[in-house]
Amino acid sequence: QVRLVESGGGLVQPGGSLRLSCAASGIIFSANGMYWYRQTPGKERELVAAIFSRGSTNYADSVKGRFIISRDNAKNTVYLQMNSLKPEDTAHYYCFTPPYWGQGTQVTVSS
Repeated sequence: QVRLVESGGGLVQPGGSLRLSCAASGIIFSANGMYWYRQTPGKERELVAAIFSRGSTNYADSVKGRFIISRDNAKNTVYLQMNSLKPEDTAHYYCFTPPYWGQGTQVTVSS
């Protein structure tokens, strides 16, 4: 049974930082690409960042230079370090590895 459990969301001030975690079970973690998506009400779910089994990464233009995705295969966990947060980063953030989704964690950036 596959589980993806996100944590680390919360309320932060503009310019602040958060680190999201996604703990995976039921998959061969080291062989899977891992993805972070986000969704705001009224908008399509969008890809934020990806990290592949070989370690290469990809980022949305809107977060490039501010967010860093990483993985710890020994802990079956993928991370999203979010720096210099902006109000437009406010969204529900989801962990994804095809075809599985986590339940998401809310990030709110507000003063």
